[in-house]
Amino acid sequence: MSRAAVAAAALCLAGAGQAQAATLGSITFYTGATQTGTAIQLDLGKVDVCQELTTPVRSFFAASNQSVDVFFNEGCTTGAPGRAGDVYFRTGTLGQGDFPYTAVSYRIRSTG
Repeated sequence: MSRAAVAAAALCLAGAGQAQAATLGSITFYTGATQTGTAIQLDLGKVDVCQELTTPVRSFFAASNQSVDVFFNEGCTTGAPGRAGDVYFRTGTLGQGDFPYTAVSYRIRSTG
């Protein structure tokens, strides 16, 4: 293989890695505590849009370049379940854990 072909192949691979970095990883919610129960994979392309969960969730696993704001009331309304307030949960980009309350809505945050 010529040097030019090797260089072109390397550039293609480097470009592919950069494209994957733009949509890095995944975030999964679980219906049970400690990442148990039914897994719900989030669509990371739906940024800054409030989304309702069809099934309440109790825990998460995040390995992504995006974080998610999680709410315990419908409509991405802050507060403890059924109460007004400023309570919500942010997953961060790398981590796992249980939510303090059952989550019913969420919003994926933009990376910028």
